[in-house]
Amino acid sequence: MINCIQQIGLGVSDIEVAFAWIRKAFGMDVPIFDDEGKPVFMTRYTGGLVQSRRALLAASMSGGSGFEIWQYTSRTPEGPGFTVRAGDLGIFAAKIKAPDVLAAFEELKKRDVELLGGVSDGPSKSPHFFVQDPFKNLYQIAAGEEWFSKKPAVTGGVTGCIIGVSDIDRSMNLYGGVLGYDTVVYDETGVFEDLQSVPGGTDRLRRVLLKTKEPGGIFASLVGPSVIELIQSVSRPAEKIFKKRFWGDLGFIHLCFDVHDMAALKTECEKAGFGVTVDSNDAFDMGQAAGHFIYIEDPDGTLIEFVETYRIPLFKKLGIYLNLKKRDPKKPLPDWMLKALSLGRVKD
Repeated sequence: MINCIQQIGLGVSDIEVAFAWIRKAFGMDVPIFDDEGKPVFMTRYTGGLVQSRRALLAASMSGGSGFEIWQYTSRTPEGPGFTVRAGDLGIFAAKIKAPDVLAAFEELKKRDVELLGGVSDGPSKSPHFFVQDPFKNLYQIAAGEEWFSKKPAVTGGVTGCIIGVSDIDRSMNLYGGVLGYDTVVYDETGVFEDLQSVPGGTDRLRRVLLKTKEPGGIFASLVGPSVIELIQSVSRPAEKIFKKRFWGDLGFIHLCFDVHDMAALKTECEKAGFGVTVDSNDAFDMGQAAGHFIYIEDPDGTLIEFVETYRIPLFKKLGIYLNLKKRDPKKPLPDWMLKALSLGRVKD
């Protein structure tokens, strides 16, 4: 039922600046949709009021999942009011995949992307490094597997994220169980050299890297495999990253999965103790894309979104859309259809 990571939500104060930076840093230059509207189903997380927003889903044709860049237009988005540190509760960093991590480091340096420290190995013994965007969001550039393009760019898209939790063992019921990240790559506790350059990286932490089975669904060949890293602070009380703030405020606002058979998935979540908090009831429409979404919360309140996509733009300029309801949800789209999405690429 859960196919792959579709996107990570990214709340920003200027969507044009954010999209330009995502293009420069990661080459994610294909807007799958760009829509202005009102998220009427999300009032539980937007102060009880229907807010206005603009949302843009950016993707890389090299491969990987996307970013849903999200900006309020009815209010000024708020930051956390404190320095978010490793182990704080919520999405701490997005993982971006690269075919050659050392080459990516040198190229991003040339592009004046803000690098945090140098390249180092973590518990997985694989090189990676961190960068920061203009909104102080963190990204870990790590080695990627499986590419949609035969000649991938310096980096691709999203290949997972780092999530702060208060109790890894409790959180495994969701991440290792319901979401299917059931292969433990490592489980280590200590002070880690590869985190020294990021806020909270000098604290004592427990880190667990989880891997899932091969991706499935219609977007499988484009997005590729993914991982989730859980981090728990064992030396200090953790802060909730979105404490007293709205969904859509500054930072990583949700982790979103592409799914099929939403009814069965809802039953599965509820049986595991993760009740649905938001349900679009088969009725969301982003103008250029449409489908059905639901939200659940992890044990610390981090938002997990599930989307069953019904329509995507195939040839935007011609107004041609692909009706996914008529396709086998387990069969990947042919490469030529996925490549057609790049016709909307934004060139700088």
